[in-house]
Amino acid sequence: MLAAVAVILSLAFIGWLIWWAAKRKPFKAHTVMYLLSTLAGVYTLAFFLSMDIARIIKVVASIILGVILIFLAAYLQRKKEASQS
Repeated sequence: MLAAVAVILSLAFIGWLIWWAAKRKPFKAHTVMYLLSTLAGVYTLAFFLSMDIARIIKVVASIILGVILIFLAAYLQRKKEASQS
């Protein structure tokens, strides 16, 4: 079930990229990285679902930590760009 959700999300992401490019709008790095990390998290969760509970907790914690670090990097990048303007 989660593998199907991951495939659908991947197709939606690719469609979103094509739609956004067709409108000729620039991509923001933090938006693309957030979406890629979300897709990677769903794929990782789907792959590791067959493992025991302790290992799944480690994987989910790693995904959450990755998302937090990406949000932090995007926040710091926006803050730095705002202060330079």
